[in-house]
Amino acid sequence: MVSTLTSPSASQAAATGGAHIGIQGVSHWFEVSGGVLQVLDGIDLQVRPGEFVALLGPSGCGKSTLLRLVAGLEPATTGSITQDGAPITRPDPSRIVVFQDPTLYPWRSVWDNVALGLQARGVLKAQRGRVDEALRLVGLTDFAKAFPHQLSGGMAQRVALARALVNDPQLLVLDEPLGKLDSLTRIAMQSELVNLWQRAGFSALLVTHDVEEALFLANRVIVLSDRPARIAAELVVDLPYPRHRGDPRLAELRHEALKHLGLDATW
Repeated sequence: MVSTLTSPSASQAAATGGAHIGIQGVSHWFEVSGGVLQVLDGIDLQVRPGEFVALLGPSGCGKSTLLRLVAGLEPATTGSITQDGAPITRPDPSRIVVFQDPTLYPWRSVWDNVALGLQARGVLKAQRGRVDEALRLVGLTDFAKAFPHQLSGGMAQRVALARALVNDPQLLVLDEPLGKLDSLTRIAMQSELVNLWQRAGFSALLVTHDVEEALFLANRVIVLSDRPARIAAELVVDLPYPRHRGDPRLAELRHEALKHLGLDATW
């Protein structure tokens, strides 16, 4: 599997080409029968180049909506979202979304699923080697000719990650990407995701309901309030990689995160 690396410095991460995402005064409403529903309220957040930021918050508070806005899948009602200073107005290959469901095409091999982005852009013939490299990064070189029904859940999610990495994204937008995996596979995939981030140098914005997962993966954890979501707290995870789940500092940060979520009385 991918070897464990030390955490890159800020200057090293910036040099790799990770995006700088600026979210300023973002509020968002949905039209619903009988009126409008506000889901975000005045969100201000910066994701620095090469940084891994996780979003925590109650179910339905607007975390995934914020990811959709950052990905350019829809515009914010008010406020601005920029990538390296330029407004985000539509989807772009430099920002890739990885969802909870890998959504692989069952009639295509692993290799062909990973190649989809390059094929859609008409550059596959010239850049076939990128597919092989992406599969190598996620440890699936030997499964290039396999089909999705032959893969475990964790392997299918690795294919989805390879499909994202083949586009050399500056930002990986992760919407509960490990949420459907069993607990043991999820723990293993968390370590693999850190290794991929360190190797590739992209910026990452993750939504998760798992406090420990957020603290294990991210440089910073942003805790959101109930809908309409506001930033309730920002936790800096001041620990090097690789992290150890029994670290007392992680226990302290977990308790602090749960306090902001109103759940500390159970710990």
